[in-house]
Amino acid sequence: MKLTIIQTGDVPVSLRNDFGPYRRMFEKMFDATGQGFNYDTVPVSDGAPMPDPASLDAIVITGSAAGVYDDLPWLNPLREFVRDAYGKRTPMLGICFGHQIMADALGGDVRQSEKGWGLGRHTYRVVGRPDYMRGAPPTLAVACSHQDQVIAPPREAEVILASDFTPNAGLAYRNGAALSFQPHPEFADDYTLALAELRRGKAPDSVVDKAVASVATPSSSADVAGYIGQFFKGR
Repeated sequence: MKLTIIQTGDVPVSLRNDFGPYRRMFEKMFDATGQGFNYDTVPVSDGAPMPDPASLDAIVITGSAAGVYDDLPWLNPLREFVRDAYGKRTPMLGICFGHQIMADALGGDVRQSEKGWGLGRHTYRVVGRPDYMRGAPPTLAVACSHQDQVIAPPREAEVILASDFTPNAGLAYRNGAALSFQPHPEFADDYTLALAELRRGKAPDSVVDKAVASVATPSSSADVAGYIGQFFKGR
């Protein structure tokens, strides 16, 4: 199966030499699942045209510094792409901004949260168990970096991950072919730490300090990657 990575942003320039592009993080994460995926990348935030979802095996929409409310020329085409992919039941995953734009395009409410920055490793309750997550434990700890949140999910979505900070952190959609997460299972710990430190001065020091300390919590990212791999392989 080929995963088409819809790239909506990239690693901050100051960190790119050390950590490379986002697409490599996803490729590394999916390679580790042992599912034998292949990859293509479409940098839509750099002006690449949207592909036809009917021609794709599966879709991954990445994180981004953009917000769904920004005035950017590629956002409305991306919304149309999401709706088209959903209608055609092309398997689709959204991570962070991808999670948000999927919810926005399909009728949810996405805004900058009054709770501020979510950084570091957050722990989420598993509140829904689709078939590919049937064996999930009660909680999963995964890295995050965001201010925006899905405030109200689309009617088509079931909440499967939640926390007090991010009540709508994971969504499984009723067409059976769409899945999204606010946190970043593709982030390695060293990148999670570097990204948290990069927010110092934008986020309060207390939030950054807590984020740095949180990385001591064992990560569930490999488990989440495995669930995603099963999701794609089951479509």
